[in-house]
Amino acid sequence: MTMDRSLKVQAGAIKSRNVLTRAERVARLKELDRFDESAGIIGMAKTRVQKISLKKKKKVKKAEEK
Repeated sequence: MTMDRSLKVQAGAIKSRNVLTRAERVARLKELDRFDESAGIIGMAKTRVQKISLKKKKKVKKAEEK
């Protein structure tokens, strides 16, 4: 069976993830000083995923000297 065109993922269309792995969550909680070494993994605090948007740089017009 073939896959429908609308379901295929193009290489340039990779979106940012909205879920962190456990190691990423622990690292993020350590940055925020909210990670407790004695607490278990179950019931770990939630962390917000930072979405990064890249802005295009505007071209600067150079003054022509004559």
